[in-house]
Amino acid sequence: MHDDDTIAYFTERNSADVVIARMANAKNPRLAEVMRSMITHLHAVVKEVEPTYEEWEQAITFLTATGKMCDDKSQEWILLSDVLGVSMLVDAINTRRPSGATENTVLGPFHVDDVPERETGATISDDGKGEPLVVSGRVLDIDGKPIAGAVIDTWQASHDGFYDNQQPDVQPEHNLRGIFRTDAEGRFRYRTIKPCHYGIPDDGPVGKLLEGLNRGNVRPAHLHYIVRAPGYETVTTHIFVKGDPYLDQDAVFGVKESLIVDVDHHDDPAKAAALGVADPFWTVETDFVLTPAKSA
Repeated sequence: MHDDDTIAYFTERNSADVVIARMANAKNPRLAEVMRSMITHLHAVVKEVEPTYEEWEQAITFLTATGKMCDDKSQEWILLSDVLGVSMLVDAINTRRPSGATENTVLGPFHVDDVPERETGATISDDGKGEPLVVSGRVLDIDGKPIAGAVIDTWQASHDGFYDNQQPDVQPEHNLRGIFRTDAEGRFRYRTIKPCHYGIPDDGPVGKLLEGLNRGNVRPAHLHYIVRAPGYETVTTHIFVKGDPYLDQDAVFGVKESLIVDVDHHDDPAKAAALGVADPFWTVETDFVLTPAKSA
C-alpha cells in the first residue's frame, strides 16, 4: 500500500507534473529534457483552449491524415513545420552568425542530390522556357577575401512555378539545377530564367489548415542555394526578387530582409549576345559571405 503523501494521482491541476514524474528514470537525459518541455506546454495549451471531445478527435484526425500524406515524394510533416514557422525557427537557432555573414533560410522539400556540375557561364535551363536571367557574384569570407573553389549548388522552380521533380513527365531531369565552382577571385556566373512566385502544395491537411485560417499558400519568387567551402560553415539560403508582391506573405516565413535583391531588366542586344542569352533579359548579382566552420 502506497503512502498518499508520496504519490500524486492525476488531476486537472497537476496533470503535467504527474506525467513528467514518470520519466524520473529516463535513460536518455536529452530526450527527457525535451519531453518535459513538450508535456508542460502541451498540457498548458489544452488547459487554455479546453477542447471538446469532438475538437480533440478532429486534431487526432488531422495528425493522422498528415502522416498518411508522407512518402518518398511527399512530406506533409515538413510542410506543416514550414507553415507554422517552426522550420525557420529551428534553422535560426542552429545558424546564428555574425553581422555581415549570409543568413540561412529553409532548405525546402525539392532539393536533390547528384546534380551535374556545370561550367562557369553555362545555363541550368535545359528546356529554355522562361525569361533569360544571368546570375553572377562572389563567395567571400567574413573579412571580404575571396574564397576560390567554393561549391555552389543552385536550384529553382520553372517559369510556371514547378520544380523538375514535381513534373517528371514535363521537365527534363535536373532542369533548373546545377553545381558551380568559384574561380580564383571567388567569382561565379551562370544562366537561368527569372523565377516566379508559386503556391506550395495545398491538396492535403496542411492546405485545409491554411484555408481554415484564411492564409495564403504562396512563396515569393526566389532562387535556392547551398554554398560550401572547406573550413567554412555551409550556408543554405535563398535570394528573393525585390518587388515581388508576396515578400511579406511567404507561406513558410523564409524571407529575410538581407536576402532580398535587385533583379535588373535589360534591353541590349549586344550585351545579350555577349552573355549568351536572348534579348531582353535580366541580371542579378549577389555575394555569399561565409564564416569559419565551428570546428575550425
